[in-house]
Amino acid sequence: MFSFSTITRYQQQLANNELTCEAVVNHYLAEIEKHKGLNAFVEVYADEALEKARALDESRSKGEEMKKLHGVVIAIKDVICYKGHSVTAASKILDGFSSLFTATALQYLLDEDAIIIGNCNCDEFAMGSTNENSVYGAVKNFANEERVPGGSSGGSAVAVQAGMCMLSLGSDTGGSVRQPADHCGIIGLKPGYGRISRYGLLAYASSFDQVGIFGTTVQDVKLLLQIMSRPDNMDSTMTQRALPPTEIEQNKKYKFCYFTQVMEHPSLDAEIRAGIENKIEALKIAGNEVEAVSFGLLDYIVPAYYVLTTAEASSNLSRYDGVRYGHRSNVPAADIDTFYKQNRSEGFGLEVKRRIMLGTFVLSTGYYDAYFAKAQQIRKLLVEKTNEIFSTYDGIIMPVAPTTAPLLGKKDDDPIAVYLADIFTVFANLTGLPAIALPLFSHSDNMPYGLQIMTKNENEVTLLQMAENLMELKTKD
Repeated sequence: MFSFSTITRYQQQLANNELTCEAVVNHYLAEIEKHKGLNAFVEVYADEALEKARALDESRSKGEEMKKLHGVVIAIKDVICYKGHSVTAASKILDGFSSLFTATALQYLLDEDAIIIGNCNCDEFAMGSTNENSVYGAVKNFANEERVPGGSSGGSAVAVQAGMCMLSLGSDTGGSVRQPADHCGIIGLKPGYGRISRYGLLAYASSFDQVGIFGTTVQDVKLLLQIMSRPDNMDSTMTQRALPPTEIEQNKKYKFCYFTQVMEHPSLDAEIRAGIENKIEALKIAGNEVEAVSFGLLDYIVPAYYVLTTAEASSNLSRYDGVRYGHRSNVPAADIDTFYKQNRSEGFGLEVKRRIMLGTFVLSTGYYDAYFAKAQQIRKLLVEKTNEIFSTYDGIIMPVAPTTAPLLGKKDDDPIAVYLADIFTVFANLTGLPAIALPLFSHSDNMPYGLQIMTKNENEVTLLQMAENLMELKTKD
């Protein structure tokens, strides 16, 4: 029976004729069918995945050299455009829509002979932290089906967690890769803003969104990042400098900090706090420096994030009106305003409507200066404070989430509490920092949890080196 460990090992097996791509794709198709109750996939590309696998097997039989992702089976989030395939952002408003082009980041993977096996369920337009805000229904956590997988990229996380693919792509606007990775016990990387092209990624909040990667080893995640970070003229916000092909250095020593206000925050589960404190001590014993730093802006992070992202969302989602594409109401409309209202009221879910309304409010006359402008000022202060921190430290250590994965159905009890649970992840998006969630711990409730590391922008190589060292420490515990 096939068991995936790393891309390198898998491709060695292919080269030695121990495996075929076709057999491996059939294995994953069987696993997807076996775990369909988790509701991780929106659509499975079975026929074309098998066709691609057979073509790759034939190319090897002819002695052709394998490309970097030869036969690697990958799933994508339902916000990433793939030409000729549906992309709906898990929303009724885009029911039946097929993309006319392929996202640049995805095209780079296809160019290296990756096999795309399907697209994954998510919170509608990436708005949510539980993957329950989906027209396709909630995704369940493979570790405990009574719990959420996290969101908004919950389907992509569960696809890797349950062994339905090798790696997957998500998107991260305020923690939507790192938080589900934490809840599912896998690695989740959010590159720095501008590292990967956003061309072909359906927008939620354009100055926050970033394509992210789920995997089980740091080396595999790094390989996908190197490939997807190639320059793209279609995205003017890209750095246009690909990730250097530097090998990860083992046992390199670093100077870390953590925020006192974070580790003492009342929302942080005591067991999670203790686990991270123990890991900090392990880092010190291993020769790293770790120091506490005061960070007085913590309470402003979540309000600033939601003011800015909802403002951008209200603008980005205004294009979905039922005129050119998407849901169109069957109820006759007396005028154009009613036509738009009916289409959008029927097409959008509750959480999306809530955020559009909030964003419209903070941008409205009389409230712009009081909310949006103030939030922009907070963002600027956060960037300045972050630059000051990185003049002294190599990395920031932080929890990913205040608790382990919550039970399904709890999000409607208090939407504000769900927003506040993003307190430890949105910081990286507000400041554009690269960040990674690492699966280092197991809670007494039998659920996984981890910690996240952040480095200064355009410094993903250091981030991945730190991650590798922490994963190595885990094996020694």
